[in-house]
Amino acid sequence: MVNFFLQKAHSITIKKANIITTLFILLFTIVFAYLLIKENYYDYERALISQHKLHNSSMSKDEKYKEAQKKLKTLLIKNTIAISTLAFILFAIMLGFYKIFNTLLQKDMQVFLDFFKETAHEKQILNQNAIFFEEFKIMVGYANEMVDTISEQKRTLMELNLSLEDKVREKTADLVLINKNLEQEKIFSQNLLSAQKEFLRYTVHETNTPLSVILTSIELFVMKNGKERQLSKIEAAVKNIFSIYDDLSYLVKKDQVEYPKSVIDIGVFFTSRLDFFSEVAELSKIAFNHTPHDKSLYIYFNETKLQRVIDNTITNAIKYTLPSQEVDVSLTQEGAFISLSVGSKSKEIKNTEKIFESFYREEKSRDGFGIGLRLVKTICDEEGVQISLHSSDEKTIFTYKFKMMGE
Repeated sequence: MVNFFLQKAHSITIKKANIITTLFILLFTIVFAYLLIKENYYDYERALISQHKLHNSSMSKDEKYKEAQKKLKTLLIKNTIAISTLAFILFAIMLGFYKIFNTLLQKDMQVFLDFFKETAHEKQILNQNAIFFEEFKIMVGYANEMVDTISEQKRTLMELNLSLEDKVREKTADLVLINKNLEQEKIFSQNLLSAQKEFLRYTVHETNTPLSVILTSIELFVMKNGKERQLSKIEAAVKNIFSIYDDLSYLVKKDQVEYPKSVIDIGVFFTSRLDFFSEVAELSKIAFNHTPHDKSLYIYFNETKLQRVIDNTITNAIKYTLPSQEVDVSLTQEGAFISLSVGSKSKEIKNTEKIFESFYREEKSRDGFGIGLRLVKTICDEEGVQISLHSSDEKTIFTYKFKMMGE
């Protein structure tokens, strides 16, 4: 009957279900208590009548006591059984309602579980008529709304994903084309660079012979006919070309050729390079102020690298020293180091750091590529030679500290 009533209701809250259960048990308890009180009242009347009969009977006092005790014991047993029966009936009713509502609660929860399980794969709509409790019916609305929102977002994401896939394909195609073009440009650049290096190597190699012939011819002419100003200009120009040639030759070969070190008397070597550039300095109206050191100073260094450092420093001084000025050159021992210094009066170098960078020249009007001092800096860094540069309106001084051999 209860189950039939619940099925008829079909829309009830959990709170209402608890209230109905409580009212039903209360009503049953009242009815059962009424019947029990009524039965006890009848028993009480019967007990009074029996007591009166015993009082008027001819039984002895002991017999009357035993008979009364028997009646009371029977009444106690009857009441105990009635109370126990009521307790069991109430327990059974409570258990019955619990089972019914628990079954309905599990049914509603199972509906939700099945709904979420199926919705994970495809969109589903939860039917309110499949739900018993009112609270869960409210949740049905929220669940359906949530599914609609998720489905809409999923659809939007799918559209966005398709759009992104199209864009990725387009970008990938563009990148493939760009990569192909870059690869072609890389191959072209490598071929161009190889050709440039080969041309430079060939040019440097072929330049050496005519320069040597020119210098030798000039020396032979001077030995026979003496110095001649125009010829001195040619000699100075050739020596400048020789210095550039040596720079190019070193740059071309430095990554392919080993430059072994040897013991060098730096004083003698330095003096020989000053002598080599004396004609160039004289032609530029510049003189070297140099007093050779009174003793031999040895370093363990590569001769080609040392020549590049000294030659570039000397030619740089000749190029930028003001006319009719001297270039002060000195070689001194400072503890475990040999200090080579070249200084002269010239325009102040504003940026003493950038002067060692490739292709940097403070005076743009001057000829040259600005690679000489960068080459000097590279060699000094490789060989651990300390460089210092001081420049002002009065004087610009380049100083190199070489580690003395044996120290």
